[in-house]
Amino acid sequence: MRLLLIEDDAELARGLRQDLAAAGYAVDWAKDGTDGAFLGTEEPYDVVVLDLGLPGKPGLQVLAEWRAAGVHTPVLILTARDAWHERVDGLRAGADDYLGKPFHVQELLARLQALTRRSAGQASPTLRVAGLELDEARQCVLLPDGAEHNLTGTEFRLLRVFMRNPDKVLSKERLTELVYDQHAEHGSNLIEVYVRRLRGKIGQHHLRTQRGQGYVFPSSP
Repeated sequence: MRLLLIEDDAELARGLRQDLAAAGYAVDWAKDGTDGAFLGTEEPYDVVVLDLGLPGKPGLQVLAEWRAAGVHTPVLILTARDAWHERVDGLRAGADDYLGKPFHVQELLARLQALTRRSAGQASPTLRVAGLELDEARQCVLLPDGAEHNLTGTEFRLLRVFMRNPDKVLSKERLTELVYDQHAEHGSNLIEVYVRRLRGKIGQHHLRTQRGQGYVFPSSP
């Protein structure tokens, strides 16, 4: 799952990137509103964490431009501006949630998980498809026979993409866009490597190769 962090405080951003990566997100970081606005329009993010007091272009302007352009990515505003009327302004501009600084990282992660679940039409913190259960908090998968497997960060992100897109053909290029951040080094066969690893944990039948097109996660086991 890809996340865009737009934050001009470099020290805060470094810490957040580590915490978000540990929680299973591939994180891109923009230091100002101009770059952030461009990335949010051009890249397929699952959620955005947006500061308001940004150089280049204010956060509210970035958000308003996205919504006017039809960008519906869930946005959580993260800012020191925590007066009630500023929260109202942010929500009216199209924000989906609002968290004031200082904050607890666990609360931020819980809010992001709720936003992405809501966006995907998923009410439960556990994703259930084709007899598999993906626990997003613990980053593990439970099989129908009760066996449980822990997942690496990349395995977790990849399986989550598959389980949120059952019966859809996903090309290696598309999976790369959704699983890795923009600066990650990844060879042309890296998706194949992780698909093979996932098959070893969840079974071959859960990930079908569509020759010349990509992979399919069937909704029925």
